[in-house]
Amino acid sequence: MIRHVVMWKFKNEAEGKTKLENMEWVREHLYALVPIIPEIKRMEIGFDITGSDMSMDLMLLTEFDSVEEMKIYANHEEHLKVSKYVRSVIESRVVLDCEI
Repeated sequence: MIRHVVMWKFKNEAEGKTKLENMEWVREHLYALVPIIPEIKRMEIGFDITGSDMSMDLMLLTEFDSVEEMKIYANHEEHLKVSKYVRSVIESRVVLDCEI
């Protein structure tokens, strides 16, 4: 099983929306991928609750049966649409892909 974890720091304002509005948009559109991309075995999304200087704003956790399935997800047309929007509303991103 492959676990893909991404965390983002969002801009305070972008694309005509507040940080929270963009975080909610991203959450909604990522969850919408689950029924579209069968390779996604699990998806969890969480918002930061502490607001510390070291915190990221949003965390995405997805699981796949293999690296190949994770690549299918990463290159899926619908995922790429969401990713394009995400890039326009974030300041930074960190990623960890690991085998569990």
